[in-house]
Amino acid sequence: MIIIKIGGGAGINLQGIIQDLSQVKEKFIIVHGANALRDKLAEELGQPKQVVTSVSGYSSVYSDENLIDQMMMAYAGVRNKRIVELCHQHGINAVGLCGLDGRCIQGIRNKGIRVYQDGKLKILRDYSGKPETINQGLLDLLLDHGYVPVLTVPIIDEQNFAINTENDDVVRILQKTLRAHTIINLIEAPGFLQEKNDETSLIHHIPAAELESREQQVEGRMKRKMLAVRKLFEHGASRVIIADGRKEHPVADALSGIGTIIE
Repeated sequence: MIIIKIGGGAGINLQGIIQDLSQVKEKFIIVHGANALRDKLAEELGQPKQVVTSVSGYSSVYSDENLIDQMMMAYAGVRNKRIVELCHQHGINAVGLCGLDGRCIQGIRNKGIRVYQDGKLKILRDYSGKPETINQGLLDLLLDHGYVPVLTVPIIDEQNFAINTENDDVVRILQKTLRAHTIINLIEAPGFLQEKNDETSLIHHIPAAELESREQQVEGRMKRKMLAVRKLFEHGASRVIIADGRKEHPVADALSGIGTIIE
C-alpha cells in the first residue's frame, strides 16, 4: 500500500501526478490539499484566512465557520472533483470523499489553541481537531473492488460537526490503520531543504532517527510537517519520500529516489 499526499500549492502538476499514478500497479490512496485555491476563494469573498502560532511554535489556520465553508468549496468541492476527473481520464477508477462522507475520517475537536496575543496568553477555540480513526470497512470495500479513494478535509468530530485538520495527520492515521509501507509527499520544493529559500540545498537522505533534531531546526508549518513525518515512523512506516510535485513526472521521480528519502 502506498499513500500519495498531494500538496495544495498552485504550482503542483496534477496532470503529471495522475498520469504517473496510472502506471502504478500497487494499491494506493490519494490524500490532497487545496490551500492555494482556498486562499484565492477567501480573498475573493473578502474573508482572508488567519494564521495563528501556538506557544509551542506550531502554526495553523484559525478555523471558524467561514473557513469550513471555504474548505468544503475548495477542498471537498473543486479540487477533489477535478482530481477525480483527471483520474478517470487516465483510467483510474477514483471515488472522491472528504472525511465527512461515511464518517471516513473521524476526529476529536481541539479544546483550544494556546497562543500569545498582545503579550497575553489566550485560548482560541475553533472548528479544528485531530483525526483519531478511519472507517476502514469503507476504504477496504473500495480498495478491494478496484476503486481508488481520493480523500481530503474537512473531517467529522465526535459531535458530528465538520472540522479542519492537517492532511499530514490524516496520512498518519491512514498509515497506522492500513499499514502503508511508503508515503510520497509531493510539495512545491525539490524535497527537504537545508536552507528553506535555496532549492539547491536539497537533503537527499535523512535517517528516521534524525527527525526529532531536524524538527528543532525549522519553524512554522514545516515544523508541524516534520513532527507528522516522525509520527509516521513511530507507527511503522518504512519509507517517506518528500518530492517535487511541480515536475513533469512527480510520482515516477519520487519512486526512483529523486527528492528527500527518509527511512
